[in-house]
Amino acid sequence: MVSATSLTSGFGIWDPILWVLAIIIGLVIAWILWSSGFSTYKKGTEQARPYLSGNAEPPKGEVHIRAGNLYWGFTEGLKGYYQRIVPLHTGIMTDYLLWMFWVAGILLIIVMVV
Repeated sequence: MVSATSLTSGFGIWDPILWVLAIIIGLVIAWILWSSGFSTYKKGTEQARPYLSGNAEPPKGEVHIRAGNLYWGFTEGLKGYYQRIVPLHTGIMTDYLLWMFWVAGILLIIVMVV
């Protein structure tokens, strides 16, 4: 027979007042961080233009700059990783779901063993 004292949690993590207080504290911290930012942003000036690694922005509709060109150094440095991972990137949603299920299953097995 299970006693009533073993079934009570004493609120613990499920206390709604603590959750409301945590959310309020989080919002106050977020507001403080947001208000400490720069307020000198002006729409329609140089500040609103994209940064293209120091290159001048081409006229609208004239040239399309591919991300591969902008991040060439990054992809070149990780070439070994990309050579292995790109063939796995098929673009088919069911393949991604299958990978997610395999990873979730392996993680579940690891968590149950540990």
